[in-house]
Amino acid sequence: MRVRNLAITASVAALAAAGLTLPLAGTASAASTLKDDYNGDGYRDLAIGNPATNSVTVTFGSASGVGTGRAATLTQDSSGIPGVTEAEDEFGENITSGDVNDDGYADLIVGAPGEKVTGKPSGSVTIVWGGSRGFTAGGKVLNAPADTAGRYGEATTWNDLDDDGSPQLAVISGDNWYYYSGAGENGRVYGLEVDFLPEGVRLDGMVGGNFKVKDGIGFVLYGERADGGAYTAHMNGGAGDYGYQAEVLGEGDDPTATRDAATAGDVNGDGRDDLITGNSSDGAGGKGGSFTVRFGGDREFGAPVTYNQASAGVPGSDEAGDSFGGSVAAGDVTGDGLPDLAVGAPGETVGDVAGAGSATLLKSSAGAFTSGKAWHQETAGVPGVAEAKDSFGSSVRLKDINKNGKADLAAGATGEDIGTTQNAGAVWVLRGTSTGLTSSYATSFNGADFGVGGRDADFGRTLR
Repeated sequence: MRVRNLAITASVAALAAAGLTLPLAGTASAASTLKDDYNGDGYRDLAIGNPATNSVTVTFGSASGVGTGRAATLTQDSSGIPGVTEAEDEFGENITSGDVNDDGYADLIVGAPGEKVTGKPSGSVTIVWGGSRGFTAGGKVLNAPADTAGRYGEATTWNDLDDDGSPQLAVISGDNWYYYSGAGENGRVYGLEVDFLPEGVRLDGMVGGNFKVKDGIGFVLYGERADGGAYTAHMNGGAGDYGYQAEVLGEGDDPTATRDAATAGDVNGDGRDDLITGNSSDGAGGKGGSFTVRFGGDREFGAPVTYNQASAGVPGSDEAGDSFGGSVAAGDVTGDGLPDLAVGAPGETVGDVAGAGSATLLKSSAGAFTSGKAWHQETAGVPGVAEAKDSFGSSVRLKDINKNGKADLAAGATGEDIGTTQNAGAVWVLRGTSTGLTSSYATSFNGADFGVGGRDADFGRTLR
């Protein structure tokens, strides 16, 4: 696949490999309130998790977006980061961020569910300290508690569980759910009530949100049952009773359940977070995948509303194998105060190219999504050329990187070939405007630009 690579200098590449950054002009002095501003300069940063290469690449935001000389790639072999890189670790399988040590800089929180530690179940979570010069202060590792079957760190969140103004770290393993008191610095981890989980479930993801105002932060866990059916459940309550008020939102062949992806955002502007889930294998009566919106409410969700590519205003056609809903993200692209939705369809046929993939931006109109545009490598101005099995849209993220009040779209294509290197993977960033996304100033880069390329690198697997 031909894709425009970002050029980086040898000095930047060397620093990136060491997990450092160049000195950044104009950085703030520990004053940022953004949960993903790792260097405190007031711009949100984009983190890219690459579990196949056990690495995370952070591209630092700026007024011109992400740039070639503003990046760091971190592994467990980077200076100051605990652990040693091993093939099975899956470091970067998921990423969360938040100011864990309360120094004014966001910290990078990285799950490695395949990590093996002697005498402990598999999995770990690594916290990499942010700072004015990037990631130069090292980090700490949280190992799996004893009461789990393993894959600790499969997903993480940073939310205020007890509504005291101080967020906590929550972590899932394959079969359990935990949170750390305070900022997790004292190592006290608490397992929560999980009797509601079906026997043999494998949890893959988690999203938190203020879905039911009177009940505080709620958490949605999702994954697969032992029989392979999807499983999606919601927990609300407080730090002492999460799990006791659990409800199953969907499971089995229910198209409103997910094993793929979920996000949260107040898409209808009523002050409550809404839940958006993707289902790549079902189109709610169709065949190419779907996504479902559940509005938050006073003690209960609204009835689920499901969209597929046969729905009015949604671009494309509902075709088998599209995997529409394989990834989802919420963010206000137009600056009107309502989050819009990005929905990946990594199996989408573009022209006559099977599996080239696409990402669709759907604008919110009071919480309804009937107007959108699909973006892919054959869209004018988007770097690259659509080729079979690129899987553009395998990951999506919406966040305002250049601080203009409008979210930008980051989209991964894990199947992208770079030259003769198969499945190297790549990421694109498109800017948000008052009318939607634009391909003007579109940027693309791949793992080789940051020293983590190679066959089956799947660069762009996770975006945060």
